[in-house]
Amino acid sequence: MSDQYLICTACGTQHPHTSRSTLKTCFICDDPRQFVPPSGQSFTTLSELRSSTSPKYKNEFHPYQYSSPEAKFKAARSGSDSDSNPEPTIEDLQKAELISITTTPKFGIGQRAILVRLPSGKNLLWDCVAYLDDDTIHKIKQLGGVDAMVISHPHFYTTHLEWAEALGNVPVYLAADDKKWRARLDEGVQREVTETETVIRDKEGRDLGVRAVKLGGHFPGSMVLHIPHSGRLLTADTIFTTPSGLSNWEVNALGEPRSRPEDTNSYSFMWSIPNMIPLSAEEIARMWGVLKKYEFKSTHGLILGQDIEDVDVKKRVLESVKIQLRMMGVREHEIFDEEI
Repeated sequence: MSDQYLICTACGTQHPHTSRSTLKTCFICDDPRQFVPPSGQSFTTLSELRSSTSPKYKNEFHPYQYSSPEAKFKAARSGSDSDSNPEPTIEDLQKAELISITTTPKFGIGQRAILVRLPSGKNLLWDCVAYLDDDTIHKIKQLGGVDAMVISHPHFYTTHLEWAEALGNVPVYLAADDKKWRARLDEGVQREVTETETVIRDKEGRDLGVRAVKLGGHFPGSMVLHIPHSGRLLTADTIFTTPSGLSNWEVNALGEPRSRPEDTNSYSFMWSIPNMIPLSAEEIARMWGVLKKYEFKSTHGLILGQDIEDVDVKKRVLESVKIQLRMMGVREHEIFDEEI
């Protein structure tokens, strides 16, 4: 029956309704952080998405592999970074620590879920996409399954209960602060994140070695995921990766070394990303106050390709905080004296 539940085509939220005559709006899209597209509010179902032939939806798996700025420059000039790369094999995916899962063609917001493969042999799923089919579950099981899910904030709750059930009723960690934005409730699998730092455990209670860190900001309970053993920070849009952050400032047009221009940010701190409403200066500073205790060498944002790997990445977060506060007119703040 749940594959007949209505899904908002704008944000991907699954609502526990089957009648289009009773569900006329999406409360997630009616929130000022989100929007309804010019074409208007509409709904679909997992059943309809799975049976659609035009377009034909599928989930794609993308292993993360670090590439240096110099290598990216050379690949772009040689044409080897084109979209013609073959689909990765299971063997390719098994070599990766992080595997992005995206839906093509784009559905809803267009975010990625990230399968985190841990040294213990356990796997964790960070965030969620709305589309789910048998092929996706089969491939995940080939990679060892999923032992727990953590979802950064309500925009990505989507069909998380469908995923949890298909993956063996695994626990799903969600911020208690954001409970009112859950369209579906299930105390059997939903775990309430109430602390600033939460140990993520499988359904047998075993520590998976990763931590959900509640920063707030975008939503009261917005989270990032800290992976201590590899120094990775999965940020979704709790900390939004900017185009400037992804820019290749290391080389010029001739491939010669250059330096990053001053006052170019790498991240922004937003209450609403699509409606471009920033957070307050005090909220941004408070978020940094929580985050600064964690060490990390890379960040991985909500969209495929929003990956920054840099020994100075934590410094770049602090620099971005300072840049945004200055551009908001803040002239004096204790955060300006902080250094990494």
